[in-house]
Amino acid sequence: MTRHDPRIDAYIARQADFARPILEELRRRVRAACPEAVETIKWGAPAFTYRDKLLGVMAGFKQHAAFNLWHGKQIVGEDAAVQEGMGQYGRITSLKDLPAKRETTAHIRAAMALVEAGTTTATARAPKPPPSLPDDLAAAMRGNKAARGHWDAFTPGKQREYADWIMGAKGADTRARRVAQAVEWIAEGRTRNWKYAKC
Repeated sequence: MTRHDPRIDAYIARQADFARPILEELRRRVRAACPEAVETIKWGAPAFTYRDKLLGVMAGFKQHAAFNLWHGKQIVGEDAAVQEGMGQYGRITSLKDLPAKRETTAHIRAAMALVEAGTTTATARAPKPPPSLPDDLAAAMRGNKAARGHWDAFTPGKQREYADWIMGAKGADTRARRVAQAVEWIAEGRTRNWKYAKC
């Protein structure tokens, strides 16, 4: 029988109203498909292990929930597995976004079989192309040697965080504010998510 972890109860209780039933249903499905699963917390989110190997992780976000099978690429396929931050089932905003129970059961049992076979996850990924510097950010950094120097020293991943943040703005005013804030932080050598970095 699945070992119950009260930390998952607490995690689910803290989530938004829309997310709680989704996470409860995912938990029920994992427990039904894999009675030997052990509940735990990984990366601050509810996770399930099987024979001491990670089976899957679920999480609640501000506007969606996600379920990620550790062997998802091998089970569900490349296209679904590459949805960053969304897991194999994409953005789950309601129970109707979940696949049929039998499909989830099949996925979980396939993951169990891969664990039993000793299969490791396919960690080798094709490198992402370098991010393109948004024109407005490039213009705002022109003449600011500190900002440009730090930008050039950032890893492609750190550059991409800023580029994605700016390009994700829905309105021109928001984008302009983000560009101005980005230049200020970059000139100080700060990464996009510096507020959340461990000291």
